[in-house]
Amino acid sequence: INLMSFIKGLHDIDNCIKLSKFDGKGLEAIPQENLEKLTATSPRMRICFLDLETTGTDYTKDKIIEIAIKCVEITKETGGDIQVIDAYSSLQDPGMLIPENATKINGITDEMVKGKSIDWDKVEKVFLMSQLIIAHNAAFDRSFMDTVFSISKNKIWACSINDINWEARNFNNVKQELLCIWHGFYYDSHRAMTDVDALIHLLTHPSYINNKPIVELIKNAKKSTCRIEATYAKYEFKDLLKNRNYRWHDPGTGNKEDKAWCKMVSHEEKENEIKWLTENIYNNNFQGKCIEITVIDKYKSN
Repeated sequence: INLMSFIKGLHDIDNCIKLSKFDGKGLEAIPQENLEKLTATSPRMRICFLDLETTGTDYTKDKIIEIAIKCVEITKETGGDIQVIDAYSSLQDPGMLIPENATKINGITDEMVKGKSIDWDKVEKVFLMSQLIIAHNAAFDRSFMDTVFSISKNKIWACSINDINWEARNFNNVKQELLCIWHGFYYDSHRAMTDVDALIHLLTHPSYINNKPIVELIKNAKKSTCRIEATYAKYEFKDLLKNRNYRWHDPGTGNKEDKAWCKMVSHEEKENEIKWLTENIYNNNFQGKCIEITVIDKYKSN
């Protein structure tokens, strides 16, 4: 681990890093009745943080086995005055055996999900009160949600990987567990609600007096973007692309040209990204794609 990545204030006199375990304290939901109607100009905003555990990574074949959502109301300009107004989590029987490699990651077994099902009416209630849906690697979670939950398709999604410039904040890896450790805390990862609580704590971390990550994310969520597809990139470049935060995308069409390493970038970053691909991946002959994406279509699988 690169020690330079830790936030200031974590080194003690022996140059040791002090980590504390975060268990969601302070993020307990206090349900509210007769919520005030918020508009785009309101100083407050309601955000749904979401995490899924699944049987695998292919939304066309794999299934959701756990969901956790938490609706948080915050002050947009500062990312402060957090109030958790609703929360819901549930396991779900996928109707298939959970692959062993999935259980190794999230610890969820066939016995745990037997007879369990998600109450989609409760999910709908939280989605409808939220102006924004946030997930860490939103393209993954949205692909599953859009498949099984029609309301998801009409919500604005934001990604705590792509809508925050972690590199500019001196963090050289975007894995949630690492980012949390670099902010001085750890948690029981890969269970949906603990992941949600950790993400809320990370994006609103008290070490930031100004420019909390959640404030940057909210601003970027309002911007349309560009989807850069590194089509026909040679296999030998996969690690280079992964290190630049490209994600492998296979829409399941069967067409080779539809499979590609993809990355969402802002309009300001578009030319630089195309230049980087041209020089590093395409031997000075750009063969990729640049697709304009509206705010509501960000992170949709298609």
